[in-house]
Amino acid sequence: MEMPRSDRTASRLKLRNLEVFMMVASAGTMGRAAAELAVSQPVISKAIADLEYALGVRLFDRSRRGVELTEHGHSLHASGIAVFDELKQSVARLEALNDPTVGEVRIGSTVPLAGGLVSAAVNRMCARYPRMKFHVVEADRNTLRTRDLAARNIDFAVVHILEPFSTDEFAVEVLTDDAYIVYVGRNSKWAKRRNVRLADLVNERWVLPPLGQILAPLHKAFDAAGLERPRATVMTLSVHVHNSLLATGRFVTALPRATFGWGATYLPIKALKIEMPTTGGPIAIVTLRGRKLSGAANLFLDCLRELVAQREKNKRSQ
Repeated sequence: MEMPRSDRTASRLKLRNLEVFMMVASAGTMGRAAAELAVSQPVISKAIADLEYALGVRLFDRSRRGVELTEHGHSLHASGIAVFDELKQSVARLEALNDPTVGEVRIGSTVPLAGGLVSAAVNRMCARYPRMKFHVVEADRNTLRTRDLAARNIDFAVVHILEPFSTDEFAVEVLTDDAYIVYVGRNSKWAKRRNVRLADLVNERWVLPPLGQILAPLHKAFDAAGLERPRATVMTLSVHVHNSLLATGRFVTALPRATFGWGATYLPIKALKIEMPTTGGPIAIVTLRGRKLSGAANLFLDCLRELVAQREKNKRSQ
């Protein structure tokens, strides 16, 4: 019985040649790829030629400036990312069979969540599994989705869901809705008062995020109370700037609870007991659909769920 053409092609492929192809695609020139892999340029050229011969297609267009992927090359590059990621994950799963508490977890998150919920989970995981390693990538939601998840740079993303994700490409698990909280410094005059209303804070110095989609819930809260919207004295997405200015006692901010809610006890800030009628949107875990995660990554996700469940339990008991 004759072997199918696809099987014959696969039998001629060499993993090393595919590795060389991925490096050339990343480097943009044969010379830079040779330097990265510590081999001669003829070795690189032969590996690419062998791969093109085995597949029967041209993978690169050559020019004096370097190489560019052809349409066939782009298709193979996307598949190559998945192949090497699955190989890496398979090795991690084999190691986890011996000890699931050893491994690396790559987490993507926005700046506020990275400093709040994600950092709290890392802290708890380090105490439980001291041999684990954690890589935290901070970026905006779109970058995490289109760059880091698609390229397998991260295992999963922890983000606020402010717009729909493609359910064909991504799996989304909502953890909780994230309420907005008003924060001041511990030495602020407002921190010492028992009853504070939004109306009391309208004319304070506000530190606010510059993005409309993050500001909108705060504006809605003031609108609902029939109040003038607060004017930002400082506009920034930096959590560090928020911390520094709040610590002076002269500034006020309102941010989703997850920004400080899991680590506020370590910071010179205080959450005011003001009921906010709006939320910052749901916090969710986003993974690449169909991708199998390592044992270490799954332990981290369990820790996130545990932290959120504890927070919900504490809120109900108050």
